[in-house]
Parts: sequence; C-alpha cells; structure tokens
Amino acid sequence: EPTVRTELMEQIPPIAIFLQESRPKFPAAFFEYLMPIVVRYLTDVNNQVRKAGQEALLILLEQDLVAQSDIENKVCPILLDLSAPDSDDEYKVEAVNIICKMASMLSRTTVEHMLLPRFCELCSDGKLFQVRKICAANFGDICNAVGQEATERLLIPKFFELCSDSVWGMRKACAECFMAVSYTTSPEVRRSKLSPLFISLISDTCRWVRQAAFQSLGPFISTFANPSSAGLYIREDGTLSIRPSMQDTSSNSCQPSNNITSVSSSTNAT
Repeated sequence: EPTVRTELMEQIPPIAIFLQESRPKFPAAFFEYLMPIVVRYLTDVNNQVRKAGQEALLILLEQDLVAQSDIENKVCPILLDLSAPDSDDEYKVEAVNIICKMASMLSRTTVEHMLLPRFCELCSDGKLFQVRKICAANFGDICNAVGQEATERLLIPKFFELCSDSVWGMRKACAECFMAVSYTTSPEVRRSKLSPLFISLISDTCRWVRQAAFQSLGPFISTFANPSSAGLYIREDGTLSIRPSMQDTSSNSCQPSNNITSVSSSTNAT
C-alpha cells in the first residue's frame, strides 16, 4: 500500500539519526538497509511515496548522514536518469527540483562534475517550461554552489537564455535571483555582461518582469560595492547586510549610538 511506504519514509530520518548516534552498536545498518530504500523510493510509482522519499533524502543530506560514496554512486545516478531528456515529464520535474535543493548541501566538486552539466541541459529544455522555471528560480543557489569560475564559464550563457525566454514567468524568476547571480561573478562580468542584461529586464514588455527587476535593482547595485569600504556583504541565508566599520567597533562604550553590531536588510536573494 502506498500509504504504508509513505509512512515508512517519514520514519527513515529519525531512525537514521538514532543509528548515527549509536554507530558503535550499528556500524553499517543505515548504509546497508535504509539508504537503498530511500534511493528505491525516489522512483516509486506513487507520487506521494516519491515526495516522502525526496523529503527524507533532503533531511538526511542536511544532517550529513549520507556518505559521499552513496551520493556519487547511488543518489546522483538516479537523479540523472530521472532528469534525462527521454524521462517521464512528472519524474523530470521532480528530479530537477531535488537537484536544485540538494546542490547547496553537496561538495562543490560533486555538484560541478555530476549535476552541473545536467542542470545546464535542463535550462534549455524546450519541452517543459516547468523545468526551465525551476532552473531559473534556483539559478542563484546553483551559482553559489559551484563558484565563480563555473558560473562564468557555464552558467552565465544559460542565464542569458532564461532572461530572454518567451515565457514571462521565466524572465521574472531571473530578475528575482539577479543579485545572487551577480554576487558570484567578477566585477568585469558584472559590469560588461550582467548590467546590459539587467537593463533588458527592467525594460521588459511584461510589467510583472519589470516590477521584479525594479525590486532587485537596489540589491543588484549593492553587488558593485567594495565590501572593504562599503561594508556590504551577503550572508549565507541570502540577506544583504552591513558589516560594522572599524570606527564603530572600536568606539568607546559610553557612546552607544556608535556601537552598531550589524544592520540587516530584508532584501532576499531570491
């Protein structure tokens, strides 16, 4: 029964945590018994079971309970199969979604060598706009996961494609994550390539795209600032923050007005 398999998936993470804490007593129980079940349920015929399996996998990755060998030899190959061009539409949408979510939890090498080529292919998927939209919405996270070199070499050309997509929702998603993409690139790429691209979004024929671009204008401009002089930096949660100046941190304790520790902007990268 699918409901039984779904319930089972929901119990996997707490069982895995228990086994992790009791590893001397159960040295290989998770890897031999539980991990194969999670991987198998990613391709289950029932979508609720698959969803429960995907959520369990993300929790396990977040808790750093999955071995690197299992990620590279079991998890990634399944996701690559599910996101292949000839894969079922529903499986493909789910696969690209899980790839984008897990990218920030894996090592840069694993993401760049195993998942990035497929992500670039999915950005140009001409069959399903839902796949391209997921890629556009998570573009900033993928850039952050692979770093500047891979972003400029492989991802920026795909970003240009998505920013000129015929579906306005794609262009809107790109405008919303523009700061995160810009922050990952060099000042030269930011000035020569991303600035003209942003102007095209802020002049888009769709008002929803223009509105999203205007909302991202300030955060995008902030990426041009020199952090050492302006004090602007992006925190891990994607918020724009201001680092206190040396004068503020060394001010006398009897001057509370200058003793500022941090100021956070509510602007989010996505």
